[in-house]
Amino acid sequence: MFSTDCTDRTVSSNPEERPADSMPLQDLPCLSLQGSMLSQSKRTNKRKSRGCLSEGLDTECTPTELIQQWSPRHKHQRLISKGKENDQFVLARRSRRKKDTSSGISWDHLPDELLLKILFYLPLQDLLRMSMVCKHWHCLAFDESLWHSVDLEGLTHMGAALQQVLKTRVRRLRCPRSFVEELHFTGSGSLQLVQLDVSSSIIPTSALESIICQCRLLEHLSLEGLQLSDTIISSLSRNLNLVQLNLSGCSGFSAPALAEMLKSCSSIEQLNISWCEFNSDHVKSVVNNLSSGVTHLNLSGYREILTLDDVNVLVQRCPHIQTLDLSDSTLLMADSFPVLAQLKSLAHLSLSRCYHIHLAALTDLGKTLPTLCLLDVFGLVQDGQLPSLKKEMPRVGINSRPFSSVARPTPAGRLIGSFADHTMWNRKCRLRFRL
Repeated sequence: MFSTDCTDRTVSSNPEERPADSMPLQDLPCLSLQGSMLSQSKRTNKRKSRGCLSEGLDTECTPTELIQQWSPRHKHQRLISKGKENDQFVLARRSRRKKDTSSGISWDHLPDELLLKILFYLPLQDLLRMSMVCKHWHCLAFDESLWHSVDLEGLTHMGAALQQVLKTRVRRLRCPRSFVEELHFTGSGSLQLVQLDVSSSIIPTSALESIICQCRLLEHLSLEGLQLSDTIISSLSRNLNLVQLNLSGCSGFSAPALAEMLKSCSSIEQLNISWCEFNSDHVKSVVNNLSSGVTHLNLSGYREILTLDDVNVLVQRCPHIQTLDLSDSTLLMADSFPVLAQLKSLAHLSLSRCYHIHLAALTDLGKTLPTLCLLDVFGLVQDGQLPSLKKEMPRVGINSRPFSSVARPTPAGRLIGSFADHTMWNRKCRLRFRL
């Protein structure tokens, strides 16, 4: 091979006219291969792959022809004569040919609909990385069709991330046990949230207000363990399609705001309002304003507040209750059984730690409530007394559900880290943040 340093160099055939620092023509690196090429010409006759070259070597070959034959194909060098009188030669380089364009299809030529179908299968972290490629891919990566359901559980300091996810018009958002700093969501228009779980999270009340106040389409909502306000409860009254509501352990709202919300949300079927910071007015707001369509109700934890009169009003208003949890209501006694017997569809009853109900009264409960299938009486029956009670009510499962699942997105008692633990109302979110 020859060096590119000899390109565009003019060499005189007269030795006297050659510069002192120039080299003889036969000593140029590009021509020093002449002897080896000539000796190799005999061997090429035996190789069929170089038959065409051997024909040229059997005849008289000039240095120009040899260079053209043995030069790399991609360089396409040629020797241009500038005059026959003085035998001067100029070695020039031909411009490189442009590579043929690939016959494949570029990503930029694919329609956005097809790209969105491909991006649909990317996990959350990869989707975020892809959004930094260019502006076009950023728009595609945050298309609302890809952010239909998102799980952000385990993400700390998620204020900025939560605000960005809300802008994608997400419909199912799961972020329980998370930490949210100050957040003032000011997105245009109302949010498209249908299911929202922020249970047991650390989130300022003002940040939660900025989210709930823009919701109109909520059907499933869990705010378990959060500090609320009358503004939040009043905003919930505008979600007329609310079916399941979990306010267990909540505080910070008044009885009138609660009553107004329950009147407006007449589609509620499951309500968990246990262990809130309630007084008697709150309890009466619940039993006097519940929708008649309620089928699952958890009203446990009101030891000295819930009375037999409240239970009577509740039964009259909600005759279709199937699951009822009145645990830790110490004012209830066996005289509440005839009242509960009016619930013709009651299948699951929880009376745990209602200490004024005696074991002898429980043995007649199977006959009083013929539709009963599950009975929870933790704290009322000792382990030694349980076999005899089961014998009296053979078709009723006793103490099989230590935790309530009413309106909870992920019922307690599931193994942490299991597949079911990451579901929200029995459905898994598509985009999930993974540690």
